[in-house]
Amino acid sequence: MPLLARRLADLGTENAFKLGDDIQVCLDRGMDVIRFNIGAPDFRSAPHLNRVAVAELEAGNSGYCDAAGIPAFREAIARHVSGTRGIDVGPERVVVAPGAKPPIGYTFQTYVDRGDEVVYPSPGFPIYESWATFVGARPVPLHLSEEQGFAFTADDLGALLTKRTRLIILCSPSNPTGSVLSADDLAGIADVIRDRCHPDVRVYSDEIYEHILFDGAKHHSIASQPGMEERTVIASGHSKGFAMTGWRLGWAVLPTAEEAAVFKQLNINIMSCVPPFLQEGGRAAYEDPATAGVVAHMVGEFERRRDFIVPALNAIEGLRCQMPKGAFYVFPNVAGACERLGVFETCEAMPAESRARTTPSGMLQMFLLYRYGVATMDRASFCRIGSEGQHFLRISIANGMEDIERGVARIERACDDPEGFAEFIANERLWD
Repeated sequence: MPLLARRLADLGTENAFKLGDDIQVCLDRGMDVIRFNIGAPDFRSAPHLNRVAVAELEAGNSGYCDAAGIPAFREAIARHVSGTRGIDVGPERVVVAPGAKPPIGYTFQTYVDRGDEVVYPSPGFPIYESWATFVGARPVPLHLSEEQGFAFTADDLGALLTKRTRLIILCSPSNPTGSVLSADDLAGIADVIRDRCHPDVRVYSDEIYEHILFDGAKHHSIASQPGMEERTVIASGHSKGFAMTGWRLGWAVLPTAEEAAVFKQLNINIMSCVPPFLQEGGRAAYEDPATAGVVAHMVGEFERRRDFIVPALNAIEGLRCQMPKGAFYVFPNVAGACERLGVFETCEAMPAESRARTTPSGMLQMFLLYRYGVATMDRASFCRIGSEGQHFLRISIANGMEDIERGVARIERACDDPEGFAEFIANERLWD
C-alpha cells in the first residue's frame, strides 16, 4: 500500500516558490542573489491601509466571520467591479478567499469533471495546468506566440473548442508575458464563445493585474461583453495592484448567487474564513481616495523600469525582448544566448533521463543563478505541455532600479561566458 495518494502525482507546482531552495544554496555559499523570480511588488502595503487593519485588530475584530467574506468588503468589491466593468454586481455573487489562487482551484472543483476539456493560455500561470491535470481534465493549451505579441485571436481560440470544452481561462494583463487583451480582442473572443459553447461553459477571467497597465491603457474584462457576465467567473485580489501579497486577500465574482454559494461552501471546508481585520483593510483599498495615488505611483515606477530593461536586454547579443503592456514582467527570447553558450548541444548530449528533467532555458536559468546570482524563471515554469522548442525566461521588474541595472549587467556577462557555462555543467550536476 503506497503512503501517498496516487492523485498527488498529477499535482503541479509554482516554480517561482520552488526555486527558493536553489536560491538558498547560493546564499549559503555567500553569493549575492538578485531575485527576478518572484511576482511580488517591492513596494509595501500603504500606511493608510495598514492603520485600518491594526485598528480593527486592536478593537478585537479577530474572530470568525462570514465564510463568503464580511458584508462590507463584499459590497465594496461589488461596487468596484460594477463601476470598472460596467455590469451590475451585487455582494451575493462575491466570495472572498485567502488570495487569488483559491478561486482557480474552486473553479476546477465546481465546474470540471474528469475527461472534460480545459483551454488555458500557455505560457501562462502554472496553476492552471496543475489543476487541470489534478482533477483529471484534458489540458488544452492555447499557445501564445512571440510573433503575435503573445496575444491570440478569436480564431485561435475557436480552433480548440469542442463539445467537451467545459472551462476557458483568460488572463489579462498576462503573467508571464505582459500581454493585454483589448476590448476589440475580447469582443471577438466573446463572439466565438457564444457561438460555439453551451451556456453552461464557464470562462475564468483572471484579472489579478487589472491595476497594472502601461502607456495609458485601460483594463477590459470579457464579462463586460454582451452575454458574457452570466458565463464568467471574474477573479482578482489585492496582492499585485495594492502590493498586499502577504495579506492574502483575493476574491471571485460568480455568475449567480447559487454558484457563489458553492465557493462559500468550499471556503467552509478548507479555511473557514479570511480574518475580518484584514478584510477591513482590503475594503479601505477600494474606498479610501488615498489609494489611487499610491497605485498610480507604483505603476509609474514599474513602467519606468520596463522602459529601461527592455532596450537593455535587446542590446545583449542573443536576447530578444518585446515591450509588455501590463503586469510587471518581461519575457525575453533567449534562444540566441543558448546557442552562444552551447546550451543546446549540452542538453542534447545529456542522458535521456537527465534531459527529461530540464530544458535549454531551464539550464540557462540555473547557470544565471548558480554562477551569476540572478534568479529568473524558465519557459517550462509557465505551463509545460507543448512548450518544447520555446526558449524564454521571465524576469520580474518588481525590483528596485539598482537591482535591475545590476541584474542586466550580470546577464550580459553570463551570455558571453561559454567557458563558465561548460564549467557549471561539469561541476554542479543538477540534473544527474
